[in-house]
Amino acid sequence: MNGIGTLTLANGTTYSGELVGTSSAKGEVVFFTGMTGYQEVLTDPSYRGQILVFTYPLIGQYGIAHDEAESNQIQVAGVIVQTLAQNGARTDFADWLAEADIPVLTGVDTRALVHQLRSSGDQMGSIEADALYEKRHQTGIASVSVKTMKTYELENADGHIVCLDYGVKKSMIEALLARGMRVTVVPFDTEASAIKRLQPDGLLFSNGPGNPDQLEPFLLEIKQLAMDYPTLGICMGHQIIAKAFGCQITKQHHGHRGANHPVRHLASGRVFMTSQNHGYVVEAESVAASELVTAYEHINDGSIEGLIHPSQPIMTVQFHPEANPGPTEAMVVFDQFVASVLSQEVAHVG
Repeated sequence: MNGIGTLTLANGTTYSGELVGTSSAKGEVVFFTGMTGYQEVLTDPSYRGQILVFTYPLIGQYGIAHDEAESNQIQVAGVIVQTLAQNGARTDFADWLAEADIPVLTGVDTRALVHQLRSSGDQMGSIEADALYEKRHQTGIASVSVKTMKTYELENADGHIVCLDYGVKKSMIEALLARGMRVTVVPFDTEASAIKRLQPDGLLFSNGPGNPDQLEPFLLEIKQLAMDYPTLGICMGHQIIAKAFGCQITKQHHGHRGANHPVRHLASGRVFMTSQNHGYVVEAESVAASELVTAYEHINDGSIEGLIHPSQPIMTVQFHPEANPGPTEAMVVFDQFVASVLSQEVAHVG
């Protein structure tokens, strides 16, 4: 069903357009700056429950392919675009959204909307139309984490990585498999004792949606696990490890979401163009008082983009090295992590 719809921001600003679908939506309104990769972004669990504004004016022009999704469903609460393509080269994008009952507001002045979000900051909003029912979306990590353990077997694996699933992307698992690691994905609230029984050679703390405060009850176990095994934290994983080791987390005015964020590796001076999706950040001032050291910084705003432990094989990155969508140059992070796993005197390889 198509009709007139309105996006209403928490500050009272409204944007009208054509509403495609039969649902309304509520969630944090954020924007994504990439020109491609809309399917990967919409299925990224880190976007769970958010209303996503695409800055590129035409979305859906090359259709979708189900094997390119980052999870088994669309994760966003709603979509806002300037122009919604109706005839993608493959399975139609608009039909895919409609089948999932995801409301799309098209014909919106997304340039003005993004200027508003950059000025006023990310904020809650709603997409509504007359006679549409309200649909509530579960937005926390519990809603995107696996419910039972799942193992990705690999013949002649060089090691075994256990992933604590806060909303892990498929491409992260694929990156580890490609580097000879067998991967076991476990629910976000799996106890440390159960993880140890899996005899991992390393741990991945994955990306995920929302505020890391929702993982507050697990901080002590997270710190102990990270001290016991070579560890990589990505996005939410980066934030929760930082928090466990004494750093403070703060909400950003408007988050980093896009595939063109420049990040500097401090030790080498090398600059990576990265894909990012986060609305919270580690407070730079808090790192000095923590047990960790800054490893990466964002060139544009100086924010913390990665941390390392000075004596343990623990590394974290705020950006997405698997970069789907986005540039792939930061995939070296996975190489470094696997190297740290293989350099340990592990007893459980295979």
